[in-house]
Amino acid sequence: MARRIFVGDVQGCRVELERLLEAVRFDPAADRLEPVGDLVNRGPDSAGTLRLARSLDAGGVLGNHDVHLLRVSRGRRTLRSGDTFGDVLDAPDRDDLLRWLADRPFFRDLGGDVWLVHAGLDPRWERPADVLADCDPFAPCEAGEFAIRVRYCTAEGERPKHDDPPPGAPFAPWFEHWRGRRVPTIVFGHWALRGLVHEPGLRGLDTGCVWGGRLTAWIAEEDRLVHVPAERAYAAFGD
Repeated sequence: MARRIFVGDVQGCRVELERLLEAVRFDPAADRLEPVGDLVNRGPDSAGTLRLARSLDAGGVLGNHDVHLLRVSRGRRTLRSGDTFGDVLDAPDRDDLLRWLADRPFFRDLGGDVWLVHAGLDPRWERPADVLADCDPFAPCEAGEFAIRVRYCTAEGERPKHDDPPPGAPFAPWFEHWRGRRVPTIVFGHWALRGLVHEPGLRGLDTGCVWGGRLTAWIAEEDRLVHVPAERAYAAFGD
């Protein structure tokens, strides 16, 4: 039986991704790999991670670190002190890797029973696929920025100025505004501090591998979670 294997934020942790694929007994001829975004950055092997995902014809969506890499590659952003995707920019197959990454969308509707996004969805979006369809990863896009960065928001889609708003602020985790709606299961990442979310209609898979946590997969057809521990912490905890 073909399976959809959703994988949390890899962030250049290629070795852990390989171990996770072994743990789920990934079959390239039958299974489909669907990363939640942030394949690159902060970890030790962004280029190797992209090569592996590309070789497996992975689907997946863009994350904020992926978009950052793409914009740096075009000179539309500058490198930051913690960036570790220089191996992609210097790779002999750089153009192929960047082209493949740029082809990832901001949102996927997978079979009508699963929605995939990196960070989250604006509560006002009745049709996320339509809203995000024309977002260009190389250019500013308000909806795209929301999809790759949101953690907290209001029911009107307003985001706080800081990632973690103070207690009592009029913000809640974005997915609280989606509870009770008749929508597919939403799979997302981007929130290592919160960790695993396994609730009705929600699968949050960022379990902080790059920070020394673990890499997590959710097998949709089996509703089963599989984890492998990080070999070490590759970066100090942060975004």
